[in-house]
Amino acid sequence: MQLLYADAEGTLYEDPELRAAAWTGAGIVPFPERDAIPLPPGSDLVLLPGRGPVAWNGKPVREPKRLKNGEKLHAVAALLPAGFTRTHLPAYHVRGRVPDLGLLGYTAVAARDGQFFAAAVPTDEAYRWNPLLYNDRTLPRRIKQKRREFPKNRLVEHLAHCATAYHCLTAQNIFYTRWEAGIPVSPGCNAACLGCISLQEAGCCPAPQERIGFVPAVDEVAELGAAHLAHGIEPILSFGQGCEGEPLLQAPLLAAAIRAIRKATDRGTINLNTNGSDPQALDRLARAGLDSVRVSLVSARAEVYGAYHRPRGFGLEEVRRSLAVARARGLFVNLNLLVLPGLTDREEEMEALMELIQAVGVDKVQLRNLNIDPHRLFKALPAARGRIAGVPVLIRALRDVPGLAVGSFTSAVR
Repeated sequence: MQLLYADAEGTLYEDPELRAAAWTGAGIVPFPERDAIPLPPGSDLVLLPGRGPVAWNGKPVREPKRLKNGEKLHAVAALLPAGFTRTHLPAYHVRGRVPDLGLLGYTAVAARDGQFFAAAVPTDEAYRWNPLLYNDRTLPRRIKQKRREFPKNRLVEHLAHCATAYHCLTAQNIFYTRWEAGIPVSPGCNAACLGCISLQEAGCCPAPQERIGFVPAVDEVAELGAAHLAHGIEPILSFGQGCEGEPLLQAPLLAAAIRAIRKATDRGTINLNTNGSDPQALDRLARAGLDSVRVSLVSARAEVYGAYHRPRGFGLEEVRRSLAVARARGLFVNLNLLVLPGLTDREEEMEALMELIQAVGVDKVQLRNLNIDPHRLFKALPAARGRIAGVPVLIRALRDVPGLAVGSFTSAVR
């Protein structure tokens, strides 16, 4: 498979001579043809500004050539749709001091005879999240209909903005009345994750979406949530969206809303996406009628966890206790594993992760590509140790755990 690069205008070139390379997170290697798949529908290709391509010719080759006009070339990466987990990062070198890359999941890509290939493996059936099933011509009409149905509900306006400005699929599902739909409730957070997509420090890469700016009323949450569950197709209602902070900070509100929803309907699954910072708050929601929980985690090792999540007032121990509370209360327990080659697939990381899964009794591991500039993340983390086993080895090890489901999406449990 051949090197792929772009000029400043975004025109793509397949090099006729040089082979493609990839980055393991520790070193440059030949593009992994064995782990490559044709670029899935719904993927995007992006150029990496200020970063030159690296080829493979028995060894890494930096800045292999320039265009005839002397213009510098740019490295190219793939952005994968949900349901695919990358195995390698794009191979590139940074030209001097350049701004961090935006919060996206950069994946190694190559070309052969005009066809593109990504270093990735499919990890879930992605039918419900196929971009072709969203942003259709009926969406504006459906938003108007929901506004008429709930004329005073501020969440409708917030989610309409998310659905149209950010093309958020869980927001759109509220208006399509189907599958997993999200309702945000918390403008605040008790962590400052390096890859937070709704709030970033000044001087860093901009957050791709705005965080909700108000705390909704119980009635606003309950009426919108109950309508989705009562009338939706295979409905899941999720709290803890990308456009908010930590929902456990609004536990009293959520508990009251869940009770009201369950009083109105027993259909569908109520799910919570959380950092797991408050075991008592999670216990309160479980007693109110929560069905499942998904706890996000970049590492099961305390020093790495703290460096990425940057928690305030809690740590990995509280997260483990929250997982144990969820298991004890009979919730379906998901671990939202933020995957980055060169980190998650190191043997020491895998050992700590397996210990956590087996100690707590996790039902499902959801694999999510971590959206961040890899160089920025590696600089912020403790020095890596241990051998890199590879993402495919990690996935096989997870699938070998008895009773553990492995995928990318939240499952319905009702």
